[in-house]
Amino acid sequence: MLTYIKESIEELRNNITLPSRSEASNLMIIVAVFSILFALATWGVDTVFSKAIKLYFDKLIN
Repeated sequence: MLTYIKESIEELRNNITLPSRSEASNLMIIVAVFSILFALATWGVDTVFSKAIKLYFDKLIN
């Protein structure tokens, strides 16, 4: 287990490159925009299904 941890730390030091600050900011904005769009799409589908189910049960009861 200790060897695995040492090798992992070594790999992080030698093989990982972090994006620049401006690139990280751009990527953060892209992720935020797509998260908001996905949330809105989920809300829209939920609203449509909710109304469809309500309409179905209203017709079933009456």
